[in-house]
Amino acid sequence: MTIILKKKYKLSFFYKYLVRKLFNILYGNIIFTNQKKFANYLKILEIKNPEIRKQNQEKYKVYEITNGRIFTDFVENVAVIDDNKIIEGPSYQQVKGVFTKAKFNSAIQNGTPYLKKKVYGNVLSLTQGASGHSNYFHWLFDILPKIKLCSEIIDLDEINYFYTSKLLDFQKKTLRILNLDHIKILDSERYRHIQAEKILATDHPWYNKGYVLNEVGKMPPWILKWIREKFLPYKKKINSNEKVFIDRSESKFNHCQIQNNSEVIDFLTKKGFTSYKIGELSFENQIYLFNKAKIIVGAHGAAFANLVFCKPKTKIIEIKPINNPNYVNKTISKINSLDYTLIATQKLDENLKINGDIYLDLKRLNKIV
Repeated sequence: MTIILKKKYKLSFFYKYLVRKLFNILYGNIIFTNQKKFANYLKILEIKNPEIRKQNQEKYKVYEITNGRIFTDFVENVAVIDDNKIIEGPSYQQVKGVFTKAKFNSAIQNGTPYLKKKVYGNVLSLTQGASGHSNYFHWLFDILPKIKLCSEIIDLDEINYFYTSKLLDFQKKTLRILNLDHIKILDSERYRHIQAEKILATDHPWYNKGYVLNEVGKMPPWILKWIREKFLPYKKKINSNEKVFIDRSESKFNHCQIQNNSEVIDFLTKKGFTSYKIGELSFENQIYLFNKAKIIVGAHGAAFANLVFCKPKTKIIEIKPINNPNYVNKTISKINSLDYTLIATQKLDENLKINGDIYLDLKRLNKIV
């Protein structure tokens, strides 16, 4: 059996090698080089607006490539290419979870092993790997701000396509609110390799190096300000409580699930809270719920991205395991002047995580609520 598996592995490796060789013949090798050596097809434009700056106060850049290409593996790598040269800045690459230089992009080693789709028109690249496909937080705080950055340089009416994954309902709703739903979507899952008359791409709004959970703590305030400015006016009233418990049991993920969730709901109901499954609400209703709330309790999860819509001084109680390193909600709360408290629960034995990795002591919750 082991010999058979080894043979299959060798055949698979050889097949992938042949595929890479074939596509390298078709499209050429991708190389990394100093930007000064790029072809005349590339223009790098700086955003001059002083209110829109990176964490280190550097200016953002928008990259315009005539007859440029984009290749994505749809997981960790996006290569923005000018004349077979990968462009540092708009290209995206994570190696073992670490954002790194473009010279480590998978396209350098593996080329662009997908048939190229030619696109007539102007394409704005919004794709950035797995995190940008359907994640509520990353859509609000990564993808949409790229549109804002681009708008600082060109009129968005000149854009014919957004290059991103197939849109979910909440994503469509945000584009509709921004009056951008007329722009066609070029599905980056279906078309992993494209060439367009003109490609536009931007620096990442806040993720520039290292681990994402370290960088998120340095998120520029302009992003939150812009999100509030654009979407708060579209909140839609529902009959909601000012005391909110986020019931995360609807999530398909097992992490940050409260094992004694029913017990917590019963306890908080007696304290005057109402439990909400946020995914069952429309985008506009979510904005209203969080904007109206005076106190919000819940386990760490995507719904907390809506903290951006809370009024200053709203009391936030986030619950997560002590070994969970994600402090994004603390960052949002600080920028948005919210009253944030963390309940860090004890790490559980792996055998006890069948129904979640959080067991919440109600006595601890009672002292804070």
